[in-house]
Amino acid sequence: MSNFTMYDLERRIHERAKASADVSYTRKLLDKGVEHCAKKLGEEAVETALAAVSNDRARLTEETADLLYHLLVVLEARGIALSEVETVLEARTKMSGLDEKVARKGG
Repeated sequence: MSNFTMYDLERRIHERAKASADVSYTRKLLDKGVEHCAKKLGEEAVETALAAVSNDRARLTEETADLLYHLLVVLEARGIALSEVETVLEARTKMSGLDEKVARKGG
């Protein structure tokens, strides 16, 4: 099992965001704007969903890695830290998932 964490990936993306687009795919994505980053995230979400129903464990694992990377790039583009997302997730654990979903929709 790897010791690599989502925080390691977040740090790596933050570091690569400071590099030149000539050497950093992350910087290249960010330079194209949040709309482009969000489009890439959407593409990866679709690919992940398709992999989930394909019964190919390796493909699903690889697509999930791509999805998580692109999600963190979008968060970087918006200046949102992974810890902020964790705070929201933690707050949501204080009630059942069904109750929480109703509360978000305003009843």
